[in-house]
Amino acid sequence: MKVIATNIAQPREILWKGKTEFTGIYKVPVNEPVFLGKQGVVGDTIVYGRAHGGVDKACYLFSADQYPYWKQQFPNLDWGWGMFGENLSIEGMDDSQMSIGNIYRIGEALVEVTQPREPCYKLGIKFGDQDIIAAFVNHGYPGTYVRILEEGHVSAGDPVTLEKASEQQLTVKKFFHLLYAREKDPVLLSLALKHPALPEKKKAKLRKYK
Repeated sequence: MKVIATNIAQPREILWKGKTEFTGIYKVPVNEPVFLGKQGVVGDTIVYGRAHGGVDKACYLFSADQYPYWKQQFPNLDWGWGMFGENLSIEGMDDSQMSIGNIYRIGEALVEVTQPREPCYKLGIKFGDQDIIAAFVNHGYPGTYVRILEEGHVSAGDPVTLEKASEQQLTVKKFFHLLYAREKDPVLLSLALKHPALPEKKKAKLRKYK
């Protein structure tokens, strides 16, 4: 795997249900390295801290390999890296093979996969179509957040190297499906609730299905 682009955003004003809000989803590539800190990517915009940023969502990775699929679905958009609000666009990333708890070296940083991205209405605003929310969920390749075990700079072109595979084989794709499934797979649910890398807040929401 390899970093194709490093992306950050300035705050942008949007209108939602008659109210003015701000968002950091309009990320664009930058030419200089970005610094992955424990609480987030330095210089990036985090408007809603309960949903983005922090230890368990410090940086968002999305597969560059998914771009062709979405370009076919939305051919009239002005496409560029960072379109999904990701900090790092990663070539060769496969959510169906990447497990929660995997640890990767990306540039100077060491990161651990924590949880998939769950789309909200701001992605719909970005794409000009709220139907993308359901389409994004159904497609099943959401990208993932990571926590930063070792802070450091990351540049476009840096390799993404697996340092340690999780002993619990719960992939990003399988866990994403579990989150949205009406009937929760008891085996996956049990695995998720015992998973040491999964954030406690996420486990707490799943316990009601136990």
